[in-house]
Amino acid sequence: MKKRDVALVLSSGGAKGFAHVGVIHALERNGFKIHSVAGASMGSLIGGLYATGELDNFIDFMDHIDLRELLHFVDINLGAGGIIKGEKVIEQLKKLIPDRNIEDLNIPYCAIATNIVTGEEKVFTKGKLYDAIRASIAIPTVFTPHVVNEQHYVDGGVINPIPVNRVYRKKRDIVVAVNVNDIKSKVSMPVPSEKKKKERKLPEALTQFLEKAEKLLPRNKHDRIGTFNITNKSINLMINQISDLTLQLTPPDIQIDFPIDCYGTFDFYKAAEIIEYGDKMAEKAIKAYLKK
Repeated sequence: MKKRDVALVLSSGGAKGFAHVGVIHALERNGFKIHSVAGASMGSLIGGLYATGELDNFIDFMDHIDLRELLHFVDINLGAGGIIKGEKVIEQLKKLIPDRNIEDLNIPYCAIATNIVTGEEKVFTKGKLYDAIRASIAIPTVFTPHVVNEQHYVDGGVINPIPVNRVYRKKRDIVVAVNVNDIKSKVSMPVPSEKKKKERKLPEALTQFLEKAEKLLPRNKHDRIGTFNITNKSINLMINQISDLTLQLTPPDIQIDFPIDCYGTFDFYKAAEIIEYGDKMAEKAIKAYLKK
């Protein structure tokens, strides 16, 4: 089958954005060629690393760490702006995949961020890759804003969570948009085929911290009320509304939707499971498109 060029758009969504990796795998397996990528928040991270040609290095790293190891990259911020500095995460990424200019990437790439002072959208198409990624993933109140050229930026999902209108296009390509914040899709959790990682006993101090944190969360899957959950769901609903309007104005050729509740925003230690879910959902959408 002749390869079809794809302009790929990856939405915001926290850890749910690992589904983007599964989508990429499914597209390539089905003979599609990704010629450009645009992303917001987690979509900017996955898209940017893909554009370096070294995304597999990052996925391999995530596949070999558990929750305890992941917490080593959480640098708590005692000042204002957010509870996590985000510096440790970026430094680790740079060790895995060296920084470079966006202009030097293998394919056209753009990351979306929000200027928190002016309220304007920032589309990063040049400059340092990790400046763009760090700005785009700065979830308000969670990560501190990122400063680039004296401008303060936060999560791109605040203003353009699925930037279909920003991806680079060329003649006769198709746009594939991945939305991991869909509130209309029914949650249907897959059974992971991969073996679960061996769980390690967490230190007592960490266990106590997690127990306290859980008091803010719902106590069971039927309890939808909790301080954190209310905030998180409110933000997700706003993001979903913006995404719907964007997709109506600029409809993609293939739209791959994932239920907003399929995984949690901070389930980063479930990367392999989420990637597999993304692959399966993308395969269904691709087959439906090809049948047309």
